[in-house]
Amino acid sequence: MSAEPISATTADAAESLSVNADFAQKLDRLAQIAVHSGLGLAPGQELVMTASVEALPLVRRITEHAYKAGAKLVTALLSDEQSTLLRFRHGADVSFDAAAGWLYEGMAAAYRGGAARLAITGGDPSLLSKEDAEKVSRSNRAMSKAYRPALELITRHDINWTIVAAATPAWAKAVFPELNPDQALAKLWDAIFAASRADRADPVAAWKEHDAGLHKRADFLNTMRYSALHFRGPGTDLRVGLADDHLWLGGGTFAGNGRYCIPNMPTEEVFTTPHKDRVNGTVTSTKPLSYQGTIIEGIRVRFDAGRIVEAHAAKGEQVLESMISTDDGARRLGEVSLVPHSSPISASGLLFLNTLFDENAACHIALGQAYSTCLKDGDRMTPEELAAHGANDSLIHVDWMIGSNQIDVDGITATGGAEPLLRRGEWVG
Repeated sequence: MSAEPISATTADAAESLSVNADFAQKLDRLAQIAVHSGLGLAPGQELVMTASVEALPLVRRITEHAYKAGAKLVTALLSDEQSTLLRFRHGADVSFDAAAGWLYEGMAAAYRGGAARLAITGGDPSLLSKEDAEKVSRSNRAMSKAYRPALELITRHDINWTIVAAATPAWAKAVFPELNPDQALAKLWDAIFAASRADRADPVAAWKEHDAGLHKRADFLNTMRYSALHFRGPGTDLRVGLADDHLWLGGGTFAGNGRYCIPNMPTEEVFTTPHKDRVNGTVTSTKPLSYQGTIIEGIRVRFDAGRIVEAHAAKGEQVLESMISTDDGARRLGEVSLVPHSSPISASGLLFLNTLFDENAACHIALGQAYSTCLKDGDRMTPEELAAHGANDSLIHVDWMIGSNQIDVDGITATGGAEPLLRRGEWVG
């Protein structure tokens, strides 16, 4: 049998169609796992989704899968980074102390009424890096205060919620500056699909298996009942006391509304609540932190009796200082997480400049608000009872990375003994 030779133009078109079909399939799988594995959306439940306008293709796929799963109503709230920049370029000074309180009150009302929450991340990690740092700080503080009622429902896991990512041109350029825009965007999408397991033939099954592994690790730590963790490595000698009656979590959890959800997609961590008054020593970041459109690098802080008493950064120190000055709780820890250096995200060798990914490539700590679900019966405690157990309270919750293949972690027993947990960034046993 003979056939006519395929012209270069026809071959290129065929390859393009194949690539586009492969991308569409993976995007659809990402939407599928967001709804089913991440959210655990219930039939008849409403969904509130936030995203950038650049993430609209994923927004639409998620909306489709949500309605197919029986969603009562899907509401997508879209933001635009260029509009954000216009505020900093042309807004009156009073603008930076204002926030859309009516919007956040409405979101909190939706959650109290039973709605699920889904956020699509993927903004420009350096969006506000050239803007006035004081204005950035003021706008962040105003937003944090306005968002507090909704954030409390999320950190208490009263509702089922999850976060997924969508690649955007600006983010792709930051991660792959050496590539042309189209190549960078395609490569970032591939990295997101791989980390989120959307490149698997059955991603829902893959997430179920991964989730079970994280639970097994958390169960082991809950059995050990360590009183503290000791991190040691270059620039780091930090002892993190753990909250009384703390619980280790990993992977998915049952929300207060009874729905099982995996809050972060991807996730490679097991985490718990530190005691806000029992953190001592010095710690140095191992990856840059992208915080509200600015990059903070080379963070080095010293804790005394739970509180940051010295803070420095090689880049973005003013932003760091503004962040930890948000309130008293912003200088204290609300989370400590363990992640092996060999996690798939770390093994990719990529610096995503996005906390959702970078925190799952390394052990990390979070300044600010604690998760009440990481305490035994924490979801039934009053704020005063949570504080008595050591849980921190703050307007912020900001994760930053302190793990690497040079970091050792010991579990400290109730009698003061040290037992190896991670050596050179890897689990022992």
